[in-house]
Amino acid sequence: MTDSPFHKQIPRAEFDALIGQEIGVSRWFVMDQARIDAFARITEDEQFIHIDPERAKNTMFGGTVAHGMLTLSMLSAMAYDAFPALEGMKASVNYGFDRLRFVTPVRAESRLRARFVLSGLEERSPDRLMASVDVTVEIEGQEKPALTAAWRIMYLT
Repeated sequence: MTDSPFHKQIPRAEFDALIGQEIGVSRWFVMDQARIDAFARITEDEQFIHIDPERAKNTMFGGTVAHGMLTLSMLSAMAYDAFPALEGMKASVNYGFDRLRFVTPVRAESRLRARFVLSGLEERSPDRLMASVDVTVEIEGQEKPALTAAWRIMYLT
């Protein structure tokens, strides 16, 4: 997405000033059955609650649901929508999660978006900056989120 905030570069001082603030909200992504089926095939997790709408109707979910790991994997695309890039950044890499909770199952055909709050920055070396980002993935029309996480991202400058 060429017009995403990720393509806008901001200087380090401006990035530092974002600590404690929401740094962005992604666009809505549709978690349709085709996406769920493709993820099931690629990960070899073809449990019926994900890929068999007829059988899944008789479960507590009332239909198919996305894999929690699929919802998690969408964070990269969501982040590209919402994050500005750090000026002079050569790359950013996923460092992991300090906390991750799958709060609400994501029904097929739901729309999701993520909200990102920059909770901290830590200079690890002159060319490495660790960002701590609190993430909430919302499900359109639902009170509770799909997931919450404390994500760590390493910026290489």
